[in-house]
Amino acid sequence: MSDDASFGVGEGPTANVAVSLHTGNIAAVRARVGKRGFSAYVDAAVQRQIERDNLAELLAEHEATHGPFTRDEIVAARGLLRGDDQAPGTRPDAAG
Repeated sequence: MSDDASFGVGEGPTANVAVSLHTGNIAAVRARVGKRGFSAYVDAAVQRQIERDNLAELLAEHEATHGPFTRDEIVAARGLLRGDDQAPGTRPDAAG
C-alpha cells in the first residue's frame, strides 16, 4: 500500500501480508484463539509492541533530558498504571 502512513496504529482497513513465525508460536496462538482469531491476535500483539516501542523511546528521551527516574517516580507511575487511589508520589507501604 502506498498510503500506509495515512493511518495511525490500529487504524485503517486490513490487508493481507505474509509473515514467517516460529511453528511453536503458531501452535500457541491457535490453541488460544483457534484458526479464525489468528489474525486479530497477531494484529493486537503487533499493536502492543509498537506502543511499547513508542513508550521506550519517550522514556529514553525523558531520561536523556532530565536524568534517570527516581524510585518515588517509578513507584508513583506503577500506582497510576494499577489504578491505585493513592496520590502520585506516595508509597503504598508508607504509614499515613
